[in-house]
Amino acid sequence: MTAPTTIRLSNDKKMLTVAFTDIMADLPAELLRVESPSAEIQGHGPQEKRTIGGKQNVTITKIDPVGNYAIKLIFSDGHQTGFYTWEYLHTLAHNQTDIWQNYLTNLEKTGLSRTQAV
Repeated sequence: MTAPTTIRLSNDKKMLTVAFTDIMADLPAELLRVESPSAEIQGHGPQEKRTIGGKQNVTITKIDPVGNYAIKLIFSDGHQTGFYTWEYLHTLAHNQTDIWQNYLTNLEKTGLSRTQAV
């Protein structure tokens, strides 16, 4: 996977624009936070993935490069683990609508809210 041609954080720090040769997407900070590639969220397998709420107003406070293959995002809630590889960002860009809908469905199933953490 080649590096994105663009990685740009919006002025309000709530949207990360990523562009690859085949797609450009605006990825909300909330989506990036709740779909963090960290073990805290993803676990060590699909059965361990956690759904977290209360991240509607999270922002990205810093972006650090990780070699030539990823970025590390630091969020306003202090979360900063997990590397967003080019491949992972590309997958999020291509599947954003389905991933978001799945997240909203899981919030409802678990009784969580976008605005309030339990």
